[in-house]
Amino acid sequence: MAFLTKAANRGSIATGYEIENSLKLEEANIECINTPASYASITVSNVYKGTTSFWIKRTSLNNGSGVQWIFNGSNSARYDGIYFDVNDKLKGYFSALGNGADFVTTQVFRDTSAWYHIVMAIDTSHSTASERIKIYVNGEQITAWDTSPSIDQNTQLTSLGTDAYHGWGTNYSYNLGVSTDGSSEYLANCIHIDGQQLASTDFGEFDEDTGIWKPKEYTGTYGNKGYLLEFKSSSALGTDTSGNGNDLTNNRNITSADQATDTPTNNFCTLNSISYNIPYTASQGNTKWSKNDTTYGMASGTHYVGAGKWYWEIKATDIGFYYHCRFGIIDAAKPTVGSNEYGYEDPSLSANDPEILAMSGSPNSWYMNGYSTIANNGSTNSVDYSFYDGDILAFALDMDNGGYWMGSSRFQGGGNGSFWIAPGGTATSGSVAITDPTNGNYALVGDGGGTNNGTPNFNGGSINGGSLLTAGFTLVTPLLGAYSANTSATLEVNFGGFTSYGETGGYSDENGYGNFAYAVPSGFYCLCSKNIAEFGGTA
Repeated sequence: MAFLTKAANRGSIATGYEIENSLKLEEANIECINTPASYASITVSNVYKGTTSFWIKRTSLNNGSGVQWIFNGSNSARYDGIYFDVNDKLKGYFSALGNGADFVTTQVFRDTSAWYHIVMAIDTSHSTASERIKIYVNGEQITAWDTSPSIDQNTQLTSLGTDAYHGWGTNYSYNLGVSTDGSSEYLANCIHIDGQQLASTDFGEFDEDTGIWKPKEYTGTYGNKGYLLEFKSSSALGTDTSGNGNDLTNNRNITSADQATDTPTNNFCTLNSISYNIPYTASQGNTKWSKNDTTYGMASGTHYVGAGKWYWEIKATDIGFYYHCRFGIIDAAKPTVGSNEYGYEDPSLSANDPEILAMSGSPNSWYMNGYSTIANNGSTNSVDYSFYDGDILAFALDMDNGGYWMGSSRFQGGGNGSFWIAPGGTATSGSVAITDPTNGNYALVGDGGGTNNGTPNFNGGSINGGSLLTAGFTLVTPLLGAYSANTSATLEVNFGGFTSYGETGGYSDENGYGNFAYAVPSGFYCLCSKNIAEFGGTA
């Protein structure tokens, strides 16, 4: 069972042990972290026994990406590795042996919204062949194999040798200076134990109430070559915090911006790269969306909420000549988004057909669609609003009352004096009161629990002075996309756990989560598992 399963809606559970940081790795950048040359000279504690434990949140599938690779410095042909193959099965590769030590699981691992815990425990001196290499995923020992691990007794693996280098994020050949293979994931609590074959229960435990596998603090010894990577220091992400001082300092393309707060004990929303069969590219820990074709290419989030008040931001990094950018929410009742769907409910939004609500905009304009009453076409409810390349847009969603707001600093100082867009009137007419998500006033969509005399109709649908809830939206996640012809576009999301554009605004929600450009409205929270467990109404 994956930690934070869909059944629990990624809701956090009490662990008694908090993992605060992770390392974001990107395949295209060949980002990796490795031991220095001096590590190979440390005498190994035991040439037959060792354990590797790590938490991983995958962000790219079907690419045969490496996770941990270890190679022998005196013979580059000898290396061990554990990684996901092109079929998303967990695979071990032991090139020096040639006697069946390689393994491939029957199980596939394709959930890009959950954290997996993986343990590889080795004791080649064990008298029982099946006990010599043991693999655990989320606390359960793997027993179903396409190729089961088998190794001769007292065989020494490269990973257990004195002169071995260790690397995370790319294959062995990095240390030879020729690697072109990277991997895309978040990694947390990467542990190597030298001289012991341990069980998964040394690093995690099943929650008594939910049965979900959760982290716990490792309190044992590490051996001479052991280390613990907690990624606590952004300026030295390879620091060993086990007390051994076996720092991984040989880094490639790793910067302080690769530190994340998306972890196994607080799982943050990202873009769901496998939800829809749509041609767009997700990268940078699934927080960066890009495309360059004529489809709409909508993308949704991984975390759904049915209650509570939520905040996120999106940067219009490169919208160029795109005609329409679309931002909003999608209900869990809508299973797919086609490549040419516009991203709003068509022909009507009704309680019997909850699907998409996404406002559409382009530079110098905002509108719902050609039939709506929010448009830049001079209608009584038109909105004059602008955004350009590099602008960061803000979003507030109130699922307790059904309100939805959008805003940007470019709109601040207009006639209504608001940071947020208001329905009815224009930015300069002053015909509406100041919008305020905190008080529920003048939501762009729905009533938000406040006064909204300008609430629009949508294609004659059922939102008419009402809310998202009266229209049937019950369990939703953020949505974004764009459309144009033969032009590239890039949008970058900030749900609070990581953002590729390195936000430095310093604003967090009232629980202390996130780093946003703008102040988070009072009572609104970022989309992470701890907040969802407290407010999300989905557990």
